[in-house]
Amino acid sequence: MDNIISESLLRPNWRKVAYGGMQPGFDDNHTDESFLEDMVMNANVVKRDMLKVMQDSVSISQYLCIVTLVSLVWAHTLQSTLDENSLLLLDASLFGSGFLVLLLTKEMRSLNLLFHYILNISFFTTGLYMLAPIYHPLTRSISSDSIWAVTVTLVILHLFLHDYSGSTIKAPVALKNPSLTSCVSLNASVVASVFIASRLPSRLHVFAIMLFSLQVFLFAPFVTYCIKKFSFRLHLVFSFGLMAVTLALVYTLHHLLFMLLLGFLVFISVVCPYWLIRIQEYKFEINGPWDEAKLCFNVTD
Repeated sequence: MDNIISESLLRPNWRKVAYGGMQPGFDDNHTDESFLEDMVMNANVVKRDMLKVMQDSVSISQYLCIVTLVSLVWAHTLQSTLDENSLLLLDASLFGSGFLVLLLTKEMRSLNLLFHYILNISFFTTGLYMLAPIYHPLTRSISSDSIWAVTVTLVILHLFLHDYSGSTIKAPVALKNPSLTSCVSLNASVVASVFIASRLPSRLHVFAIMLFSLQVFLFAPFVTYCIKKFSFRLHLVFSFGLMAVTLALVYTLHHLLFMLLLGFLVFISVVCPYWLIRIQEYKFEINGPWDEAKLCFNVTD
């Protein structure tokens, strides 16, 4: 008994070390009662509010309606319901309303920045007009069924990869550049627009529909980003108004498509937030002394 007591007194205390090797008198996997004192459960778990999640999901529903409106314009153009003059008038209206939004949201902070935007858009429009004769006969040897299938696939890919929290164009106030997935999403929408434009009868038709499509896919996320940054209440009003207009236009086109779009909007805005709140109950995270070390400073070259 005396030998056991003396050995326990002579044996050094166990210390919690990461790279100290084996400690004399202890196994390599030995821990004592103090090992779990620093354990923290669910330290980084964010408690989400149902209303806040539903408000955040409005951006997804809003962009789904924007893409739906683009698809409606494509369908009416292919059916010759919209001629090239109507499309050009629509393009000019979108340009004017977009610049008006930027002016009202104070994103055009100087005349130099305004001139920069106008110059870039002029080059963009001129280059697109010069490329219209190339796009016109591009898919003449491909069947229409293949064109529709690829176009639908590209639009779905665009919706899945789109950055719903920002803009593909870097805004002057944005802190980060567009992500790779958002750029891939933009490229998919451009290719889909080229496929649709190549089935139109004239070069002016091709120019007008390409200009419309690129205005929406390239500049609409930037405009909606500016609206959301300027006023979240205005963002909600604009989004719900856009949803109402889209549902009304789809209802006049086809009742089944109206029910399908309405189901998608309810699923995105109500069901998905509810699921997210419910699965938070099963979130289980443990932090403790066994975790990897985290740097408390930025590593620079």
